[in-house]
Amino acid sequence: MAGDKYYIVSDKVIPEVFKKVLEVKESLLTGKYKDISEATKNTGISRSTFYKYKDYIFPMAEGINSKKITLVVLLSHEAGTLSKVLDCIAFNKGNILTISQDIPINMAANVTITIDIANIT
Repeated sequence: MAGDKYYIVSDKVIPEVFKKVLEVKESLLTGKYKDISEATKNTGISRSTFYKYKDYIFPMAEGINSKKITLVVLLSHEAGTLSKVLDCIAFNKGNILTISQDIPINMAANVTITIDIANIT
């Protein structure tokens, strides 16, 4: 999609088919429907329509309301250390987006955690 142009457009002018494609994508992400066939059937669009547009329309709300931070920490290679960090983030209503942990060297491991802090307390 290099070189593509993107626009922010009100949902009032978006054709109904695009809204339904977004509805299918959301229902699959939330687990409301188990597969694309079921989701498209219940949403009222064909599978071919979904596949035609799925890579070209995205919801904007997530990017507007989220605040992201990335933590890079060096953790001791002991059972439960990462779990304690994750528990602390969850307790404070942080939403973990990604976790990457390197192989421990000299009993320590680099961990990178990306967190959505929009609801953090």
